[in-house]
Amino acid sequence: MVELPPLSPQYVLGLAALLVLAVDTLSPGDRKDGLLAAIAAAGTLTATGLAVWFAWAGTGSDALTAFEGALVVDDLALFFTVLVGSVAALVVVASYDYVREHAHAAEYYALVLLATTGMSALAAANSLATVFVALELVSIPSYVLVGFLKSNKDSVEASMKYFLVGALSSAVMLYGLSLVYGATGSLALPEVAAAASEQSLGGVFGVGVLMVLGGFLFKTASVPFHFWAPEAYEGAPAPISAFLSSASKAAGFAAAFRVFTVAFPLDAVASTVNWALVLAVLAAVTMTLGNFAAARQEAVKRMLAYSSIGHAGYVLIGLAALAGDADGLVLGASMMHLFAYGFMNTGAFLFVALAEHWGVGETFEDYEGLGRRAPVASLAMTVFVFSLAGLPVGAGFLSKYFLFASAVDAGFVWLVAIALVNSALSLYFYSRVVTSLWGESERDFDIRSRPAGLYAAVVAAGVVTVLLLVAFDPVADTAVSAATALLG
Repeated sequence: MVELPPLSPQYVLGLAALLVLAVDTLSPGDRKDGLLAAIAAAGTLTATGLAVWFAWAGTGSDALTAFEGALVVDDLALFFTVLVGSVAALVVVASYDYVREHAHAAEYYALVLLATTGMSALAAANSLATVFVALELVSIPSYVLVGFLKSNKDSVEASMKYFLVGALSSAVMLYGLSLVYGATGSLALPEVAAAASEQSLGGVFGVGVLMVLGGFLFKTASVPFHFWAPEAYEGAPAPISAFLSSASKAAGFAAAFRVFTVAFPLDAVASTVNWALVLAVLAAVTMTLGNFAAARQEAVKRMLAYSSIGHAGYVLIGLAALAGDADGLVLGASMMHLFAYGFMNTGAFLFVALAEHWGVGETFEDYEGLGRRAPVASLAMTVFVFSLAGLPVGAGFLSKYFLFASAVDAGFVWLVAIALVNSALSLYFYSRVVTSLWGESERDFDIRSRPAGLYAAVVAAGVVTVLLLVAFDPVADTAVSAATALLG
């Protein structure tokens, strides 16, 4: 029996991107939207299926390295490959209706596939050099995708701002990597940790760690590098907003989890730089700023953009709580929340794309009465936002429960108290969506078309969000197992 390479999901995603471009090049004058979307969907689904198969077969239990240790295939890498692959599949299916009237559809699908390749490589990166290269493989296609609507001023402006802030953060992170290399003599994560354990590294190393942290804070849209996110998510095509705020954020956290637990373990570097204390403060500020800003928005898409910042703050709790009496549960709980968030947040942004397709409008008022004309999609949106708030209608309830309970066990009661206040606040602005959808209105919506791809993606995300509420054990077990192995 032929054994597949451990990096098969990444290879499949990269080959699918090349195949999309090749098919378009063979007959550039013909529209092939269905074929291009099918290739992209097949690539993402195949990569996701392979990652699920590897995880089920126990491939990640004994970590396999490739390219002389630059990449590692373990449970953490497989977990996040399944996550980003699933989100990418939903985005590709939804994009069929969104881009079929636009030029450059092949480039669109290829960029989504290449970004997904970078995200899965980021989750497997075992060297700081690989982390940076993978991060750029995610970032560069993302800049282009945000500005995909070239005739839309907001889209182009958002892309330009995203690129400028991204270039600055890349420079900061690269300089931080050079400082870490200068202090330790290596970029391999285990070797950096060994050097930090054997000798007392000076302030140069501490500054390097903080600058590397800055690069991750940008990629996860966390304070103080969050300000690009609302502009980029609002200006980008809605499916791309879903892609960046779910899959890209998850990949950034995956790399941060590995780097800060393997290369910069607290017991080795706390005397130089206590990054957990920094993250605890940033978690509190990020979730508070994101949720308070979301509560002030009148446009649904912009509200979702700010709320995604709030959720980044929740996930940061998992890393910050490692400073306490923690085990793999609290880090695993952050992974669970990212997994649930991937489906409910993607679904919410895709519903906004559906509303844009119908010309409904952008504000809460524009949504009033939409539930009577589009009950299935509106019911799915109701599940998404209530699950994001943490109510027991979807997986968001369980992921928040595990995250907050494990952080309390780790001794971070004050941080959980702030998170609970923020969750209560989020219920206010998420409920505004539901009230608008199912409220009385005299408005008559012009809903003539039923875009199959968008509808299918919204419904699929809704079904998975609800199903995870009753079948959460495999996700929880895999996440805790991966986190425990990472912590050694």
